[in-house]
Amino acid sequence: MFKRSEVERGVEWWKSQGYRVKLAEAVHASDDWLAGTPEQRARDLEALFADPEVDAIQCFRGGYGSAQLIPLLDFELVAANPKPFVGYSDITALHESIRQRTGLATFYGPHLQSVGHCDATELTRGQLLARLRGATGEVPRSPDDPYVRSIAGGRVTAPLVGGCLWLLQHTMGTPWEFRADGAILFFEDVKAASWQIDGMLVQFQAAGKLDGIAGVVVGEIAKSEFPDLRSGFPRVKSIEEVLESRLGRLGVPVLYGLPLGHGKHLATLPLGVACTLDADARTLTVDEPAVR
Repeated sequence: MFKRSEVERGVEWWKSQGYRVKLAEAVHASDDWLAGTPEQRARDLEALFADPEVDAIQCFRGGYGSAQLIPLLDFELVAANPKPFVGYSDITALHESIRQRTGLATFYGPHLQSVGHCDATELTRGQLLARLRGATGEVPRSPDDPYVRSIAGGRVTAPLVGGCLWLLQHTMGTPWEFRADGAILFFEDVKAASWQIDGMLVQFQAAGKLDGIAGVVVGEIAKSEFPDLRSGFPRVKSIEEVLESRLGRLGVPVLYGLPLGHGKHLATLPLGVACTLDADARTLTVDEPAVR
């Protein structure tokens, strides 16, 4: 559950930036652990896309449940009314299905709850505004820890796709199973032990999902390092060791550690547009605007 003040905080922040805000009809609805029934949420999303007064759509929060909307959505309506769509974590399912069904670029970025939070950072808010205004250029490093690691060298330019690793796994075997052939695969996660990250990457590799990718960008694996020490395993690998063993020999550039995900800072990342991954220079650059 969430407090109404969490919605109001986000609305007030947008208004402070000079924008008008329209809330979806069922924004305060509740259905067990979800914000309304799948039908309510699907109709709300369609209404926002169809509304000519709405220039951009931002999800309130993540969690679980966005995949329930996919069979209920009118993707022809979405394609006919292109506009920025923003969210992260659980919203991965909607990012991938919208990209596949409509070809529209979307934004892996903070939620309304995130930008209104008292701990929201200048990087998180500033990057969201910049990308929504069509900014291109390098994804900034975390101001708290600017170190970014190259796991495998090289340079490539390709469309960037992906999202939360756990949610990408949830698409497997569905009509909207994620596709990354010829693309730079981006993923991040939170509270995932190294053995869980390893298991998901083993599944992707066995399913051929890593065979045709052009590169990999791993954002933050937040709040995850060594939680499996409590499991009783005699030895555990670090997240970096898992990434090295599963991604380091793919023959494509692999970069790890940009502020993309569930950490303190979240740099908004356009999905479905051309980006340049330079693992030698340890940079990811957005080459074209996702909005025009």
